Amino acid sequence: MVIRLLRVLRIFRVLKLMQYVGEARLLMRAMRASGRKIIVFLFVVITLVIIFGSLMYIIEDSQSGFTSIPQSIYWAIVTLTTVGYGDISPQTGLGQTLAALIMIIGYAIIAVPTGIVTAELTRGYKKSVSTQSCPQCSAEGHDPDAAYCKYCGAIL
Repeated sequence: MVIRLLRVLRIFRVLKLMQYVGEARLLMRAMRASGRKIIVFLFVVITLVIIFGSLMYIIEDSQSGFTSIPQSIYWAIVTLTTVGYGDISPQTGLGQTLAALIMIIGYAIIAVPTGIVTAELTRGYKKSVSTQSCPQCSAEGHDPDAAYCKYCGAIL
C-alpha cells in the first residue's frame, strides 16, 4: 500500500502539479464560500423537479411511460439536466409543451452555479492581490501586507 502511494506521488512530481496548489486552494475557498448559496440553489432545483414530475404524471398517461410519480420525477431530472435519454417521452401536446419549458429552464439553470462560484473566485482573488501601486515605478499587484515594492524595492 505504501509503495502504491509513493507511485501516485511520483505521478504528481512528473506532472509538476505542485505549481497549481495555490490556484486549487483559491478554487476550494470559493467553493466553500458559495456552499450555502449552492445548497439553496439545489433545494430550488429539487423542488422544481418534484413539481414538474408530478405535473407530467398528471398530464401524461401510463402508456407514455409515466407510470408513477417517481418515474416522472426521474424523467424531469433527466430533462432538466439536458441529458435526455429518450426512454420516456411525452406524447400529448400539453406534455410536450411542458417538456420544452423544462428543457429551456434546464439551460438557464446551468449558468446559476457557475455565476455563484465565479463571483466568489473574483472576491477571493481581489483579497489575495492588492491594487496598491508603487509610487516609484507605478507597478501594481503587490501583496496586501507588503511594505516594499516587489519590483523596484521602494517603500509603499
